[in-house]
Amino acid sequence: MSDYKDKYEMVIGLEVHAQLKTKSKIFGREGCEFGHEPNTETGPVTLALPGVLPVLNKECVNMAILTGLALNSKIPSRCKFDRKQYFYPDLPKGYQISQYDEPICLGGWVQISNKKIGITRAHLEEDAGKLVHAGASGLYGSSYSLVDLNRAGTPLLEIVSEPDMRSAQEAREYVENLRNILRYIGVCDGNLEEGSMRADANISIRPIGQKEFGTRAEIKNVNSFRSLVRAIEYEFIRQAEILEEGGKVIQETRLWDDNSGTTSSMRGKEDAHDYRYFPEPDLMPLEISQEWIDEIKAKMPELPHQKLERYQNIGLSEYDANVLVNQQEMALYFDKLLEKGADAKTASNFLTGEVAAFLKEEKIQIQDSKLSIDNFVKLLDLLKKGTISNNIAKSLIVEILKTGEDAQALVEKKGLSVISDEASILPIIQKIIASNPEQVAAYKGGKDKLFGFFVGQAMKETKGRANPQLLNKLLKQELEK
Repeated sequence: MSDYKDKYEMVIGLEVHAQLKTKSKIFGREGCEFGHEPNTETGPVTLALPGVLPVLNKECVNMAILTGLALNSKIPSRCKFDRKQYFYPDLPKGYQISQYDEPICLGGWVQISNKKIGITRAHLEEDAGKLVHAGASGLYGSSYSLVDLNRAGTPLLEIVSEPDMRSAQEAREYVENLRNILRYIGVCDGNLEEGSMRADANISIRPIGQKEFGTRAEIKNVNSFRSLVRAIEYEFIRQAEILEEGGKVIQETRLWDDNSGTTSSMRGKEDAHDYRYFPEPDLMPLEISQEWIDEIKAKMPELPHQKLERYQNIGLSEYDANVLVNQQEMALYFDKLLEKGADAKTASNFLTGEVAAFLKEEKIQIQDSKLSIDNFVKLLDLLKKGTISNNIAKSLIVEILKTGEDAQALVEKKGLSVISDEASILPIIQKIIASNPEQVAAYKGGKDKLFGFFVGQAMKETKGRANPQLLNKLLKQELEK
């Protein structure tokens, strides 16, 4: 692959379909929650029964405008809906209501680590249903397909990027950052596995230095960040090998197979004219006033890049700030800790360390754990006052995550408060020094690193409860006698 990368440059544009978090569908009253029994979230509009008419869900428009503002897009004063004609068994009407030449959002960009990725447009449309394939295969087999129309009519916002990405990693970062924005503003849950966010990748390659784009292939069926990277890198090699052998890449739609790690041809890639777009006659063009836009803009929550900057301004490292921001639930939890007066750096260390490790092992989110905000603040306060040591706090927080037991009560029950009186620590130090004459002699002979040995012995003797500052002070005094 490295040989090809020295000769060819990949050009990537992404079409991301984000399912909007509305209670009902874009043109009907039917619900659109994931996980219901097949064909139970349907109704006259979803089934395209004779005589029914679409009625636009206003909340879809609000969410589209909010997304456009978050993506630095322009919201035109007018947009309209169009019919996109194509046949597929899970498309009840025989066409899809979408937007073509007058979408709700124009332009914009998403920042990734090294550049801005341009947004061409974002438009509203309805989703199609789903085909479920089952049975044996073969000429005389009993294979069959069933249609589940629960997803049909679900509101989608399709966000189309400019072909600005040049590597699979850039594409991944773009989708991750876009997903973060959509989740923070509350318009999409970003669940790739459930299909509420899907990415189609348009990939072409060209000799390095060439300005003209090559022929692109569209990759569908990508439902994870890992699959996105693998699909793009596979497709780059496939197209490079075709060109190396003197062939031509054809414009087509291909499917990604995660098991085999390959793409396969699905159909020839259509152009816009193949869909015979024309204005949807049952929906009037939508007029969007500046007052409407301003009203939605006033409700804009803090965006990921703004939160990242705020966290760094209060003392968090760029790494720690990114870890928190990239996990929205963790960031919201962290903000509640700050509201209660918790020290930002200390709270962050626990969240990105012991807490994150526990949640990963248990495969849960922080809101599903038993560590309440008030109890966490209580633990941090015990640490700040010197009642417990940092190591004890680390062990306690894991126990509290499991049991939810009160931090103060747990310290008292286990007798874990820090030993901070000289009269208790000094005899322990003197005993350790008397028991290790060779190490004492070596330390006094210049081996300063042995100081850590004595600290470790004292901590072991006190079960980690000795006040570190007092311990170090008394130990140094005794060793220098």
